[in-house]
Amino acid sequence: MSTGSLRRTQLTDEVANHLRNRIMTGQLRPGDFVRLDETASTLGCSVTPVREALVTLRGEGLVRSSPHRGFIVEPLDRGDIVDIFWMQAELSARLATHAARAQDLERHLAELGEIVDRLELAVNAQHPDLILAGEFAFHRKVHLMANSKKLAWFQYAASKYNPFELYSADTEWGHEAVASHRVLIEKLRAGDVEGIRSEVGARFADARDRLIASLESIGFWDEAVDTRKANSA
Repeated sequence: MSTGSLRRTQLTDEVANHLRNRIMTGQLRPGDFVRLDETASTLGCSVTPVREALVTLRGEGLVRSSPHRGFIVEPLDRGDIVDIFWMQAELSARLATHAARAQDLERHLAELGEIVDRLELAVNAQHPDLILAGEFAFHRKVHLMANSKKLAWFQYAASKYNPFELYSADTEWGHEAVASHRVLIEKLRAGDVEGIRSEVGARFADARDRLIASLESIGFWDEAVDTRKANSA
């Protein structure tokens, strides 16, 4: 792959991440049109990476294409969000239980502790960028400890649906994340598989509930039909 192609691929990924985040946080709602020219102008890029990004999102079921009209945001109901976070919780819990069996465990746990210390400083300073960096560093370290590259790849792919900026701007979430990470470190030290799974599951359940509450607060589903609830009624 040429340098130019690599840069375009990276830009396409960035545009896809931007649009995915807007969809997941309700800035783009079901039925909204995502037009190539307007999006490219807003992001300061050419139409090509926008088109490629939207094709990616179409493959994920987030948008559909409409001839001569661009791309349309597909419905996103509460059940979708529940499923997304359930999958992440399962993958993360398995990675964390693998991490508990890492060689030289105490050294790794000490490094995790240092990461959490830095994260706590960022939370206290209300510095969203550093909070995001700290969260990424913590989970990356756990994944490296797990030594399960395929599983970590699936988790990384699933995590693209997390609106991290929503959480990093929430001080309460930040303090709870710090406390949870410290608990998880102790569960890893003890090799407490059930405790690890419970702690990881609780964090993803909290993230799920915060996202749903945020979408409800802006009336995301007020005019939409929640298909899963309708089907189960």
